[in-house]
Amino acid sequence: QVQFVESGGGLVQPGGSLRLSCAASGSIFDLYDMGWYRQAPGKQRDFVASITRDGTANYLEDVLGRFTISRDNSKNTVYLQMNSLRVEDAAVYYCKGSLGRKDYWGQGTQVTVSS
Repeated sequence: QVQFVESGGGLVQPGGSLRLSCAASGSIFDLYDMGWYRQAPGKQRDFVASITRDGTANYLEDVLGRFTISRDNSKNTVYLQMNSLRVEDAAVYYCKGSLGRKDYWGQGTQVTVSS
């Protein structure tokens, strides 16, 4: 079974940048549609960005122009470049891999945006 492990979270000041990574185990990463979601305390987990296996990206409107999702199939990794971070972007960020009807989630990485 595939596993996804996120990294790259941390503390950043408003206006700063972070790059999240999600590394997959296994050899068929290129078949997965990948997504990033986030969950703030007391709130539901929300969609942030996705990228299909053919490279088509979609974004939450609020992050459009600030976040960029990308994937490197040779490294079994999907990235989320986050620029111009805002206090309201703070959350635990999760990656999700989808193959057919099955979804696989990582354990999450904390992003804190504070001055």
